[in-house]
Amino acid sequence: MMEERYYSFNRYLRERYGVRVQRIPVNLGLGCPHRSNRTGKGGCIFCDSYASGVLPYAIPVEEQVRRGIEYAEKRYRARLFMVYFQAFSNTYAPVDELERLYKRALIDERIVGIMVGTRPDLVPDDVLELLKALSDSYEVWLELGLQSSHYRSLRFINRGHGVSHFVDVLLRAKKAGLKVCVHVILGLPGEERDDMLETALFLSALPVDGVKIHNLHVLKDTPLERLYLEGEISLLAFREYVSLCVDFLEHLRKDIVIQRLTGEAPRERLVAPEWCLNKAEVIRAIREELRNRGSVQGAKCPFKRP
Repeated sequence: MMEERYYSFNRYLRERYGVRVQRIPVNLGLGCPHRSNRTGKGGCIFCDSYASGVLPYAIPVEEQVRRGIEYAEKRYRARLFMVYFQAFSNTYAPVDELERLYKRALIDERIVGIMVGTRPDLVPDDVLELLKALSDSYEVWLELGLQSSHYRSLRFINRGHGVSHFVDVLLRAKKAGLKVCVHVILGLPGEERDDMLETALFLSALPVDGVKIHNLHVLKDTPLERLYLEGEISLLAFREYVSLCVDFLEHLRKDIVIQRLTGEAPRERLVAPEWCLNKAEVIRAIREELRNRGSVQGAKCPFKRP
């Protein structure tokens, strides 16, 4: 087995629990306020209307979890599980409704954690209080879609929030004792290598616990697809992304858990780049590049955990 030169989520979970722990994706069907025109701008340019990787929300939450556990037991021989509220914005409801939905998913004593994906501008204090209460019995991760530390990039992709929203909710979540994972995209139009490495350093200077790294990829029926087909944006080639991702890891604090190294999309929804369909090959190439450089995560990061 190739030596691991970055702090993977699998490694973190095995160190903490001693057995295979598998995430169980759940679709609560809550949607996203940015897509539903709360901001009047219709959503991020890369986002489509499909919730990839999860069952339809019409299937009861309990059944989604039951099926997910059965699959994870057979496919990965998992022994413990984390429920991952994945699709769109999973804090987009009154807190009493969120509490009811979250607790409906906790149907098995082998569930040890809860992961809640959402937007940085959609986490009021009462939601943090709910997650804090759940953290008495479960490991709770709040997943925030930041994508970039540069406001010009957030404006281009129409995120509908600023970097300040992210910093605010991060600090409030950490005060509540939660773990925070941040989503970033490499290869956004207008960003050079140094811009993306500044995002790594920005996150490293803050009390971030985990990061998910994605390559910019184009889905059908999105504003990004039009820009791509009209030649207004370009995408990273496979080797460009591998090299850049390793650069990013080198500038990321060594204790930050890497929950993802590449973006994924269903073949039927993907426009480009085709190489991101082969997740295993992308991860293998990133590991090989780290080994060839004789490098590790955090090798060029000057910061310690705040």
